[in-house]
Amino acid sequence: MSADPHGHAADGHHEIEMPHASMRDYVIGFVLSVILTAIPFWLVMERPFSAGATAAIIMVFAAVQIVVHMVFFLHMTPKAEGGWSLTSLVFTVIVVVIMLAGSLWVMHHLNTNMMPPMPDTSQLP
Repeated sequence: MSADPHGHAADGHHEIEMPHASMRDYVIGFVLSVILTAIPFWLVMERPFSAGATAAIIMVFAAVQIVVHMVFFLHMTPKAEGGWSLTSLVFTVIVVVIMLAGSLWVMHHLNTNMMPPMPDTSQLP
């Protein structure tokens, strides 16, 4: 099936260019995933930091691992599918962040503004 310079196949359909990955890419992704899993596991088992610091570090490692999986296993790069898969991912993340932040903001303000005022017990005899 031959293609013209515009990406159309001889039968008029678009050819979809799939990202190519080598065994090297998969091995790098696997090794990074193991490291990004082992370090938080060690942090939880050994407790070298406070609970809050450990939780923050684990969240950072989780975010990095998500990126590693997207790049090395899902092949989501700016070149893949003309950049549309990455664009749709960014749009989805933005919508989810707006929804979560808005929900938390509404729940916080409902909790703050709807609670009846507590009586001041310091003034009681």
